[in-house]
Amino acid sequence: MAKNAILVAIDGTQAEQWIPLLKARAAGRDLRIWPAAIGDKADIAYAFVWRPPQGLLATLPNLKAILNIGAGVDALLTDPALPRLPLARAAHPDLTKRVVGYVVLHVLAHHNRSAAYAAQQRERVWREQKHPSSDQVAVGIMGMGVIGGEAAEVLARLGFKVAGWSRTAKSVSGIESFHGDAGLDPFLARTEILVCLLPLTAQTNGLLNLALFRKLKRDGEAGGAFLINAARGKVQADADIIAALDEGALAAATLDVFPQEPLPAESPLWTHPKVTVTPHVAGDISPTAFADHLFAQVDRFERGEPLANEVNRERGY
Repeated sequence: MAKNAILVAIDGTQAEQWIPLLKARAAGRDLRIWPAAIGDKADIAYAFVWRPPQGLLATLPNLKAILNIGAGVDALLTDPALPRLPLARAAHPDLTKRVVGYVVLHVLAHHNRSAAYAAQQRERVWREQKHPSSDQVAVGIMGMGVIGGEAAEVLARLGFKVAGWSRTAKSVSGIESFHGDAGLDPFLARTEILVCLLPLTAQTNGLLNLALFRKLKRDGEAGGAFLINAARGKVQADADIIAALDEGALAAATLDVFPQEPLPAESPLWTHPKVTVTPHVAGDISPTAFADHLFAQVDRFERGEPLANEVNRERGY
């Protein structure tokens, strides 16, 4: 009879943070650490994963559920051999706070002309930049789930004119809402600072492109159109961002995610004067905050309860 062992398969540098903490919180549970210590695959009932190698999960004959330690599950869903089992994504107040904090920081940076002042400091230039009040600046958030809704509410409290766009109709108190194909162009036409918090799906792949950027509002008090992408890298077209910046469709861009990560050293985004690059850190959930939640997910599944934040595979999130 198979045991209820837990496979931990975490790719990249995150393993250094997660594995010691999961071991410390395991409370007697049988953890199997990929790739060194999987043991008998028939013992494994649960998998805690982040970007595991394609095909790995299909080799576990008694796997019951898959728990992703990140919010994005696109890397899992592209595995053609991914077992048709319950799959949960990371969703936690710590994650929401981190992404909302990132979004607010960079909206304020664009609004307050932080890049211009940093350049002036390097040149020892004392010059005041135009600084409109927040209620003169329109922010648009693409993706109005839990994180998008919270970001919208915080920015609205700071006085910004905030609107949200989503594939299906969403309602957040006090926030102007647009949805679907019919709502996209009107949403873009009123938006000066565009924040992307969309999941990666067949519909959103490549959505942030030159044609879309040209529809943003550029003649408002913000001083141009600005992009902040804290969602998924493949939602954006890197070459189109460069083109939009160079032609003036975008005044600046803050990018936390990229189609290829790490961002290749030869990418012109690294050195473009109107681009801020961060290394996919906006939604770095704290292992300390989330480790106990993973084990609680196993416990609830064992009690016959559904997983929290279970993924709808047809939607892709």
